[in-house]
Amino acid sequence: MKNFAPDIHRQRLVIEGIYSVKMTPKLLKSCMNELSIKLGIKIIYGPIIKNIAYKVNPNHGGYESILIWAESGASIYTWNRNNFFTVDIYTCRKFNPKDAVEHIKEYFNAQKIDYKEF
Repeated sequence: MKNFAPDIHRQRLVIEGIYSVKMTPKLLKSCMNELSIKLGIKIIYGPIIKNIAYKVNPNHGGYESILIWAESGASIYTWNRNNFFTVDIYTCRKFNPKDAVEHIKEYFNAQKIDYKEF
């Protein structure tokens, strides 16, 4: 991918895995708020947690959560039938990806987890 704006720092991280906790809106909200604190990023809106994607796609059956940061944002999507989750983080602020991965791993008690930084 070409870097069309080399003077603007951009960092992307995708984390996926299998969770072994009872997934609830309260847990997701707490997870996203604490992730923001851990990464030192200011929340300007959210987190918003919904469970409506299954109305469009019955295979979803989980939660959609988004959070807007002053420095961009994050989202978490879950699928209840197989305890799968995916986390997308995009920010213009430098952060240590391992801090985010460890936070998600602990919060979701993820026995399987993988990530890729872009």
